[in-house]
Parts: sequence; structure tokens; C-alpha cells
Amino acid sequence: MIITLLTDFGTADGYVGEMKGVLLSRAADTAVVDIAHDIAAQDVDGARLTVARYWQRFPGGTVHLVVVDPGVGSERAALAVSSAGYFLVGPDNGVLSPALLMPGADVVALPISETVAPTFHGRDVFAPAAAALATGARLRDLGPPMRNPTVRRTPEPVRLHDGSLQGEIIALDRFGNAITNLVGLHGGTIEIDGTELPVRRTYSDAAPGRAVALVGSTGFVEIAVRKGNAAAQLGLSRGALVRLRPSEPA
Repeated sequence: MIITLLTDFGTADGYVGEMKGVLLSRAADTAVVDIAHDIAAQDVDGARLTVARYWQRFPGGTVHLVVVDPGVGSERAALAVSSAGYFLVGPDNGVLSPALLMPGADVVALPISETVAPTFHGRDVFAPAAAALATGARLRDLGPPMRNPTVRRTPEPVRLHDGSLQGEIIALDRFGNAITNLVGLHGGTIEIDGTELPVRRTYSDAAPGRAVALVGSTGFVEIAVRKGNAAAQLGLSRGALVRLRPSEPA
């Protein structure tokens, strides 16, 4: 069985090691796969978009453990989810939305006893639940059904009066590429802050140091600088508005 692990803990303080210790103590034959631990601190939406990339790429039955949890110790619920043949465990703050939005998703609320550390549910609540699922526990054995879990959605683009689509930057990756919520088709022109960029096929369709728009591996239009950092060079940030003007019909 596989358990994946996504957190905003970094690797300097041993928090990830504590969680792995719990996982391997309770599910010794499990392969623990690190997805990333450098999600920006408390960035629930960044983590949600990361989960959307990978959770269905693994073998069926994989348990995805996600701990980006700025509300730890509050009254927010702790969740375990069964969806599309996978399990996910994490806080009820929208980080598990990609799985919750699937038809037939089943959700339970994990118990949080007074004996667990209120500042480290990743170790004391989520890791034990993930290990239990990896070793064959049934979802409904872990807690009661959870009604109306928190779901976050990526904003939809807006069709403007001139036929163009207005979207926004939803994520910046480590290369400085700005990923938008515009679903891309080859062709058309991206406009952002007075800059116009034809939508190309790949990064190498621009000269080194020049900006380019293209359809990334997620299917969304992104803005990049070949051999550079678009976020830094163009001053891009999450939430910035972008416009896609489709190509004129031939």
C-alpha cells in the first residue's frame, strides 16, 4: 500500500519525520511517498491545486495524507475521504476539494480527543487515520458521516462583451510560471497588464529571456519567461487579471 504526504512543514524541524514515524509504526509495510513539504506556509489553495495534479495519478487504493492546516486546534473538522478509488485524509478547510467534488465521494469526521496535541493534528489525528486506511480499515470505522465538508473551487473565467475571456492567475510555480484559470486551446492572445502574448505550443517558442503564453500540462494557460522567472520579471502575483482573446476564425 502507498501513503503520500503533502505538507507545508518544510524539512528543517523534524515534523515530517514525526509523521513518518507514526505511519511506519502503524503500517510497517507501507511505502510513504513524499509529494512536497515546501507548500507556502498555510497556503490552502496552493495545496488544493497541488492535490488536483497528483491524487489520481497513483495506483488505486493509495492514501493521500494532506496537512496544510492553519486552523489546527480550532473547531474545524478532521476528515477522511473515499473518492474515485482513493483515500484522502486532512483538515476540513477545502484542501481535499478535488476529491470531494467527485461524484460519490464518501466523507467521515475523524474524532479529535482531548489527549492529542492541539497544535499537531498531522501527527496525532491524520497520520493514525491514514495508517489505518492503508492497513485495511473501512472508512466508516474511522468516524461518523460528515455532512457539507468545506469545498473550495477554482474561479471560473468570465466571458466579456467583446467575446474575450477574463480570468486570473491562480498559482505561481517554483519556476515563476504563472498558471491561470483559462483552459487553453492553441492559438489566441493573452493580455496582462498591457502586455500581449500569443499562445504558443511550448517554452522554446520564445527567445531566451522573453515572455511566452502556452498551455501547460494541467490544460490551463500559463505565462512563462524562457530561461527566466515570469513572476519576477513581469511582476505577476496570484489573483492578477488576464484576458484571452481567441484567434480570429480562418
